[in-house]
Amino acid sequence: MLLNLGGPDSLDSVKPFLLNLFSDRMIMRFPGPASLQKPIAWAIATARAGKARRAYALIGGKSPLNEFTYSQARAIRESLEGEGDFRVYSGMRYWRPYISEAVREMDKDGIRKVIALSLYPHYSIATTGSSMHELGLQTKKYSMDLGSIDHWCDHPLYIEALADTIKKGIASFGGDDIFILFSAHGLPVKIARNDPYAEHIRRTIDAVAEKIKTKESPVQYALSYQSRTGPVKWLSPYTDEMLRELGRQGVKKVLVVPVSFVSDHIETLYEIDILYKRLASGLGMDLRRTTALNSHPLLIGAFKEMILRRKKELDW
Repeated sequence: MLLNLGGPDSLDSVKPFLLNLFSDRMIMRFPGPASLQKPIAWAIATARAGKARRAYALIGGKSPLNEFTYSQARAIRESLEGEGDFRVYSGMRYWRPYISEAVREMDKDGIRKVIALSLYPHYSIATTGSSMHELGLQTKKYSMDLGSIDHWCDHPLYIEALADTIKKGIASFGGDDIFILFSAHGLPVKIARNDPYAEHIRRTIDAVAEKIKTKESPVQYALSYQSRTGPVKWLSPYTDEMLRELGRQGVKKVLVVPVSFVSDHIETLYEIDILYKRLASGLGMDLRRTTALNSHPLLIGAFKEMILRRKKELDW
């Protein structure tokens, strides 16, 4: 079972998708009793739906996340041929196909042993934690055995895949003096204090930097965080502020690496490719982005290795 966030599959589904997202108390716990969560979530979703719809309209009118996840599922299934009797399903946390729908489908297919693979490389309670919790509730209804793979931030093949996209991104500039900016999805500081997310991000970046450095070409890089919302304090530095600082330093070429995003979606296609690119242009910088891993053969190889290892650990 591949676990992911999910995304609206049309402009009409943007508001209900946001409502599902803000209703999850594992990632957004509003003040007051739990009974107020839904009304507050509805108010926030209503207020933000218009802006979100305009953003999705600029990237094709929907999130491409489902399609990329389905492609990953197909590639994983093909990679596992000859390794045993595997079937691969996709379950989304906040939009269709919901985790509950995927579990019902597995039950109809007679599945009783489930390996859950989080498509978030870095563990956070707000992403993998919430999805795994929901999957645990659903599989219990059908007496399914459940094993999990909840992070893989420094898996060698994942690191090689990232390094490959970075090397290609650097080559696209056709020169040197390129600054690499790793941009990760932000997390409220209140959650991050007791969460391994930031440490996992740093482990990924350190491993990648070691992979791409050479004696002739030292690597200039930094980490920043994007996609913050609301008045609370988030992990910093923020990507937009980092770009302004790089502009003040005279940096002219920036390669953005969306390090916590395995597949393209609103944060890469709109936030980086449109908003940050526009900001960088105004600062006199050439900003480019590495391609998302999506179904990169090395990433699929990492998934295959992790699944087979977990199966062996579980003695299934």
